[in-house]
Amino acid sequence: MIDAVTILAVALLVAGIVGTLIPLVPGGLFSLSGLYLYWWHSGYTDPGTVALAVLTALGVMTLLAEFVGGSIAARAGGASWTTTGSAAVVGIALMIVTGPLGLLVGLFGTVFVLEYARGGDIDHSTQSALYATVGVLASTAVQFLLTLSILFGFAVAVVLF
Repeated sequence: MIDAVTILAVALLVAGIVGTLIPLVPGGLFSLSGLYLYWWHSGYTDPGTVALAVLTALGVMTLLAEFVGGSIAARAGGASWTTTGSAAVVGIALMIVTGPLGLLVGLFGTVFVLEYARGGDIDHSTQSALYATVGVLASTAVQFLLTLSILFGFAVAVVLF
């Protein structure tokens, strides 16, 4: 028989997957919460130590991808730290008003304008803006796959071992 805590733990793991697709929802944190809730409920025995360590590492990687993935991509495209930070603030503000499309448009536009103002090079500005925008989308895909892996790994570890 499945109890309420197990259902809540699995619901948190599923919320982690869904949360990666919704901006500003910490999917990795939900996944880790579900994992550790179940571990606590099992008396710190299930999943085992190795599985817990691996799943925790995946959760931490998810959080890192969420918080720094877009910034790393923007920097790889040549954007300055100031531009990257400004773009994050503008993107989040626009996302609150207009949704995910506002995030992407705000991010692209801010990086493009600030990099153009900084160097006057339209090609560099476009490249930096594209890197930042694609980086945010790629970061979301990575987060989705990592949280899906956490749920799958949890299921395997709890059912099979």
